Amino acid sequence: MALQWEQVVVDARDPIRLGRWWAEALDWTVANASAAEFEIQPAAGVTPGLIFVPVAEGKRTKNRLHIDLRPDGVRDSEVARLLMLGATRVDVGQHRVPADEVSWTVLADPEGNEFCVLGERRT
Repeated sequence: MALQWEQVVVDARDPIRLGRWWAEALDWTVANASAAEFEIQPAAGVTPGLIFVPVAEGKRTKNRLHIDLRPDGVRDSEVARLLMLGATRVDVGQHRVPADEVSWTVLADPEGNEFCVLGERRT
């Protein structure tokens, strides 16, 4: 039996607000705008996507799982765009890595969920 990766579920205090932020950040399509299960996809009917579900409590610690994103263009330009959308810079220990070896930028979405924007793939 084979499994297919369908979705990543994200707990959110405000699923609609956070789901719309990620849809804009990723340039994805809203597949379901319900407050109980706000779903976005890379394109209509294409998975895996992200589903945002309501939770009462806010985020308290570093994510155990995070998303790495690789932009088509220059990392710094994409980081600037995400910061303009409301992301924030986060230090999760990358300051301990020599600057010339850091090929990613750690950001957090409006609810504090960490994600990375990667630089060019190293060969």
